Amino acid sequence: MDASLNPELVAQYFGKSFDKVSTFADELAVQGELRGLIGPRELERLWERHILNSAAVVQYLPEEGHIVDLGSGAGLPGLVIAAMRPQARITLIEPMERRCVWLNEMIAAMDLNNTEVMRGRAEEFHGAFIADVVTARAVAALDKLSRWALPLLAEGGEMVLLKGRSVADEIEPARKVLRKYKCTEPEVLEGNTIAGVESTTILRTVRQKP
Repeated sequence: MDASLNPELVAQYFGKSFDKVSTFADELAVQGELRGLIGPRELERLWERHILNSAAVVQYLPEEGHIVDLGSGAGLPGLVIAAMRPQARITLIEPMERRCVWLNEMIAAMDLNNTEVMRGRAEEFHGAFIADVVTARAVAALDKLSRWALPLLAEGGEMVLLKGRSVADEIEPARKVLRKYKCTEPEVLEGNTIAGVESTTILRTVRQKP
């Protein structure tokens, strides 16, 4: 674990999901750089920059329902969400085969029975299923991401994204697609985890019923 973090606080924050999340973090620390999932400079602050950063979105997600993570990559935030929301159904969408292999290995290592991997791009699954929530982290600007994510959402479903500090600048260019899917005005939210860790910026909007 990162030297700057208090292990007891981290364990308390994750609660019952801590063992599964720790398994994922340990495997990512050992294999992440070798498999091209994270850069070498990320290892010293793996928990703060990636694990806790991903976990910050969970407070805005339902306990149950179908949650889809677009562009899952290393499993951030999808695998963290899956560990922390065991009653939800989690679908990880990832186009790269080698990353899908990794994700499936982690699902087995973490003993997750609520998670599946679907290989492909988000737009390939339009019409294939309907989700209650779509999330993503560091995938694309809001305009492009909305075009991929919103067709996957049920009416009344939510798009809940982990974004950078400048997310407010992405809202105006995305308004056309947000209006098309009758979305509510995007909220920019703060995702806090434990004391001393920088908060995560989260954007949420709801696809309204006609």
